[in-house]
Amino acid sequence: MTRAVLSLGSNMGDRYAHLRAAVGCLADTVVLTSGVYETPPWGDAEQPAYLNAVVMAVDPGADPLVWLRRAQACEAAAGRVRDPARRFGPRTLDVDVIAVWTDDDVPVLRADPDLTLPHPRAAQRAFVLKPWLDLQPYAQFPGHGAVTDLLTTPELTAQAQALRPRTDLTLESTP
Repeated sequence: MTRAVLSLGSNMGDRYAHLRAAVGCLADTVVLTSGVYETPPWGDAEQPAYLNAVVMAVDPGADPLVWLRRAQACEAAAGRVRDPARRFGPRTLDVDVIAVWTDDDVPVLRADPDLTLPHPRAAQRAFVLKPWLDLQPYAQFPGHGAVTDLLTTPELTAQAQALRPRTDLTLESTP
């Protein structure tokens, strides 16, 4: 597999430092970074706002589980602790594998307990889709169609309007 879209989010501690550290953790593979957005919490409103971004990463030798292990390693480096009682609760860093494509630009479809691709809920999350458009204005979400079309649904339009671009914060794709 060669290309992956990864979503980054943080709402605990130095949120911006956690996003920068994630890009650094993935630096040898990151080719594009989106803008940074401040977003309301999703799924659990009783927590601070998030900073979110998306990266495009490339690695000719990586299969989907390699992307998952890299994401988990970045989270562990940021001190991520999972609270089973708060699935969508606060976190130092969240790195989700959104979609993966093969060398032939074929989207990987995968459904197993460790990793489902494309990400099963990302098509319902403006904090993933809007930053993705920063990287690829004509992005196609495997199995869901054009990302721009997804953002025109009433629910996602409302979510997207709540995102605040943080033009004062930038992520670099090189260390």
